[in-house]
Amino acid sequence: MSVSTLDRRAVVARLLRDRGGALVVIGLGGPSYDVAAAGDTPLNFYLWAAMGGAAMMGLGLARAQPGRRVVVITGDGEMLMGLGSLATIAVDAPPNLALVVLDNEH
Repeated sequence: MSVSTLDRRAVVARLLRDRGGALVVIGLGGPSYDVAAAGDTPLNFYLWAAMGGAAMMGLGLARAQPGRRVVVITGDGEMLMGLGSLATIAVDAPPNLALVVLDNEH
């Protein structure tokens, strides 16, 4: 049986190719390098030294800017550090917020 994997950097580049004016919040580690490789812009918010905070930062931006799309791109480990934030996001359910969690297979 063969196992196929996605090229994480290519997937992130594709997600951001037609981003328009979307604000992008990026978690720690690999996702930050993947987003930067796709093209750094002033609309990117890199959260160095804020492990577990990307999803809640995205929620705050989505609530503050309801007319803009907000995308959080983070890793599975960073998301586990802020797992409780998913309950808060689910209750609020902002229609302009999307979460992308990348699994680095570690």
